[in-house]
Amino acid sequence: MIQIIHKPVITEKMTAISEKQPQYAFIVDKRANKLQIKKAINELYGVNVVSVNTMNYSGKRKSRFTKTGILSGKTPAFKKAVVTLADGETIDFFSNI
Repeated sequence: MIQIIHKPVITEKMTAISEKQPQYAFIVDKRANKLQIKKAINELYGVNVVSVNTMNYSGKRKSRFTKTGILSGKTPAFKKAVVTLADGETIDFFSNI
């Protein structure tokens, strides 16, 4: 079985969005579909998921100039899921710190 949810996206933008409306973002496995993501969030956090929106990001090419020459590579591709919860429900990522 694949591990569906890799990590939550905790940025200034997502924090501002989640304060206004119950939406949270997660980096998920590329092979996971919306139903699997919804089930995993329900089991992991015990909340009622209303909808799931997914986005596939391709890896970007990066290069840098060093003493020994040009190093080039690629950042990894990933899939992001934005999960909308039912009204009044929240996910606290910092409760177990």
